[in-house]
Amino acid sequence: MALRHAVLAALLDGEHSGYQLTKIFDVGVSNFWYAAPQQLYSELTRLESDGLISGREVVQRGRPNKRVFTVTRAGIDELAAFAAAPGRPLLIRDDLAVKVHAVDLLDPAPVIEQLRERAREAAAKLALFERTLVHLRGELDEESFLRHGDRVGPYLSCLAGCRLEREMRDWCLSTARTLGERAARARIRTAEGSPE
Repeated sequence: MALRHAVLAALLDGEHSGYQLTKIFDVGVSNFWYAAPQQLYSELTRLESDGLISGREVVQRGRPNKRVFTVTRAGIDELAAFAAAPGRPLLIRDDLAVKVHAVDLLDPAPVIEQLRERAREAAAKLALFERTLVHLRGELDEESFLRHGDRVGPYLSCLAGCRLEREMRDWCLSTARTLGERAARARIRTAEGSPE
């Protein structure tokens, strides 16, 4: 998947400025695609020059003018071709997982602290995604929304984000606990084996 497809998908809900798009990515898209704001602005320029989105200037009083973008028919066709193409397997490149993999020969304390920090980050993202789900479904309960809601795609991708963040939080906490317990046992063994 290219960033262009994530941007096109994010713009399906309506007309958005680049600033609004960065907020949408922070909340609704970050669970499956991360992009820095400068990447998003560059991609908007490319998409507009390729005719996949159209932009217009909005004059604002007391504030700088802004450009807002919508997906064109060509953009919808691009997304349709992308959706029809076979998906690639998920690739994970996680430096923390590498540190855990190597922890047996390292001081576990910094790795444990990084696991706890990642768990806090995952918990914060999970809370954000859960609030987003409530916002997306409005007054409907989840089952009713999934059966009758207008656009369920953003909701379903946000559900995936919730599950991933919940799993990451739980894995980090249990891994930190395991490493901490092992380190404590090693300290006890060392103390018992040392001369008095």
